[in-house]
Amino acid sequence: MRPARPSLPQVSDADDVGRTGPLEGVKVVEIASLAPGPFAGCLLADMGADVVRIDRLGAAPRFTSDLLGRGRRSVAVDLKHPDGTAAVMGLVDRADLLIEGFRPGVMERLGLGPDECLLRNPALVYGRMTGYGQDGPLARAAGHDINYIALSGVLGMVGRADQPPTPPLNLVGDFGGGAMFLAFGLVCALLEARRSGRGQVVDAAMVDGSAMLMLPFFGSRAAGRAGWERGTNLLDSGAPFYDAYETSDGKWVSVGAIEPQFYAELVETMGLDPETLPAQMDTATWPELKARFAEVFRTRTRAEWCQAFEGRDACFAPVLDLAEVDGNPHSADRHSYVEVGGVVQPAPAPRFSVTPGGVRLPPPGPGEHTDEVLCEWAGLTVSDVADLRRSGAVG
Repeated sequence: MRPARPSLPQVSDADDVGRTGPLEGVKVVEIASLAPGPFAGCLLADMGADVVRIDRLGAAPRFTSDLLGRGRRSVAVDLKHPDGTAAVMGLVDRADLLIEGFRPGVMERLGLGPDECLLRNPALVYGRMTGYGQDGPLARAAGHDINYIALSGVLGMVGRADQPPTPPLNLVGDFGGGAMFLAFGLVCALLEARRSGRGQVVDAAMVDGSAMLMLPFFGSRAAGRAGWERGTNLLDSGAPFYDAYETSDGKWVSVGAIEPQFYAELVETMGLDPETLPAQMDTATWPELKARFAEVFRTRTRAEWCQAFEGRDACFAPVLDLAEVDGNPHSADRHSYVEVGGVVQPAPAPRFSVTPGGVRLPPPGPGEHTDEVLCEWAGLTVSDVADLRRSGAVG
């Protein structure tokens, strides 16, 4: 039987009584897109920015499980309607940051390109999120995460020996190489704009960001420390002491005992005699040692191994699924998960000692805040917004 879960911090609409966080006061216009753009907006909103998402008029309703949309408000606009474009420009006039994730040229055709926006708001930071970037032979080519990380060398390095490359979900291209680098670029350019009053365009490409994540491995290659054959190296499942192993109950545990002192703890806790084992860094014997480790780990359940490793510095952890993570004692103690709109989800990260971030709102439905935002940000009257709605420009 699983232990009772600790209660999670709750967030509801009533909690949105004011924003805190290091980005409090920063205004962001986010043109609705897929995956990396929304995640960048989520990161900014978690840190206190006031993010307004421009949804397509008539977009299908979203659900509270659309977690990338948390923390912001939504305005529904027909971007092909001239009055809709004008309404968005009214928001851009008062924004610090803009996020868009279309292929190059789309925003320009809508009359919302960087030239037009920066003419209206010279201090605006205009963030562009694409797979291949704003220029180059592939700039306008279709693609997804797997294609971008294939081109940057990431995919070819992920997977076990003698098996095909393994897509690491869409964490590396969309989120790590895309959204995180976009958010970083936006904040860097915002600091410059606050100093100089001069905005600029941030060209964030997933192929560039995922390549940057490979930086240390280029160093390893230059130093001759990595064989660059998938699944044969220290951190890619080649090493027996850096891998995941199945337990007797069909669950899994992870070990990452690279340093000699941690490796010694690992071997001792597993009940093995180090004198009977090959040298830790003898790569020729890694397959043999891995088979031995696998045999030992299959002799106990995951819970039994967790108990055995409790308090030992062996770089050990159980492999948890998404239904278990919020009940982990460490995560519970740090309040690493919150419940928003009835949905358990990761809490904002990183932590700040003076200006903590937070989840202010559950994901909005398209157009849920149209009237509120246009009146508050763009200075329109209720009658003005009603006219726009009648014309079909907003909804």
